[in-house]
Amino acid sequence: MMKGMRRLHPDPTDEVSVEECYAQSLGHRADRPWVSLSMVTSIDGSAAVDGTSGALSSPTDSAVLIRLRAIADVIIVGSGTARSEGYGPPSKAGQRIGVVTATGRVDLASELFTSGAGFVITTAGGTFDPPPEIDVIRAGSTHVDLVEAVRRLPDLCPGTRVVQAEGGPTLSGSLLDADLIDEINATTSAATVGGGGPRLASGSPANQRGFEVAQLALDDQSFVYTRWLRRTSGE
Repeated sequence: MMKGMRRLHPDPTDEVSVEECYAQSLGHRADRPWVSLSMVTSIDGSAAVDGTSGALSSPTDSAVLIRLRAIADVIIVGSGTARSEGYGPPSKAGQRIGVVTATGRVDLASELFTSGAGFVITTAGGTFDPPPEIDVIRAGSTHVDLVEAVRRLPDLCPGTRVVQAEGGPTLSGSLLDADLIDEINATTSAATVGGGGPRLASGSPANQRGFEVAQLALDDQSFVYTRWLRRTSGE
């Protein structure tokens, strides 16, 4: 049976629920949806074992992901992660999942899309031409313009205030490069992996973004849970 978490910061307490630790997003924006990144990595920084994140997770980490998905209005995920992790329809009624791809390598016959929950975020200049029943946001010519795509999400999904990004590392790197990530919810698995697996964010030009810790907690398996808020001044 999953136990609660021990919160070290803020308001230290020996027993606190996932729901209390993740009651809401860390903020909202007036100019575009708030973007929250959620991922798990090993102690030595790998975001995957044999191509997926499942071996890095724990029951509490899974509960955190479920809770963060409940907070979000829309989820976005890279096409490679959607394939490898077997994304299907979300459990939250009315929630949409946007699959980001510049190449069009998306399985439109999967249940994610046949359910009507999935939509595609891609470029305006590519040859990818999904059937009319698949919703598409086209932004950018040769590369997906994530700034424009995020700004346009409320047009496709009215009422969108919080967007949950779930990787993979290439999408995370692109979001950081575009300075679109307002909040990071990072789980550190209680294990090392070794090898040359991807980091939480990879594939983008070098950039430095400042964040400040908003929460720090542990579970009974020594997994570490941090919530980071984008620092907007004094970087």
